[in-house]
Amino acid sequence: MSVQRWRSNGSTADLLPGRPQEVKRRLTNINLAINFLNVTSEINGWSVSPAAGRDPVAAHQVLTRCPVCGDDLRIVRLECPACGSALQGNFTLGRLARLTREQLQFVEIFIRCKGKIKDVEEELGISYPTVVGRLNEVVQAMGFEVRQDDADLAARRQQILDELATGKVNAAEAASRLRSL
Repeated sequence: MSVQRWRSNGSTADLLPGRPQEVKRRLTNINLAINFLNVTSEINGWSVSPAAGRDPVAAHQVLTRCPVCGDDLRIVRLECPACGSALQGNFTLGRLARLTREQLQFVEIFIRCKGKIKDVEEELGISYPTVVGRLNEVVQAMGFEVRQDDADLAARRQQILDELATGKVNAAEAASRLRSL
């Protein structure tokens, strides 16, 4: 397969004849990676100010997925910027690196709220079951098992609270039902 010159319309389809979708997909992935690497002073919503004498480029968040194929990336070299010592091997970033940007933002809010689901509900403007659902997604993404009975319990608890809020049950009945869960 030969690479052709750009035609006047500049279409990506001109690069590899017969495979325009693949070329477009790869270019899109590469552009996303370049844009990600060009992010300057914010990582997951936190302002980053490099320490004196350190390389400001090193303040970027580490990529965990290949921008071309989407597979997991591995760290193969660690280097000390002060003395130049290096360590080569096959390193992983740990469980938190498996989370998407949105999941990391949720975890940050959850921690800021000290694990109080009611506070997370208020901050994000979402319901109790939605908070529990997102928390379960984070737990699964980190490679832990989410027991179905935990998810069911959360839904039953929310149903009792909803009934209390709408006046279908009084406070004493709701408290009794919650204790029996």
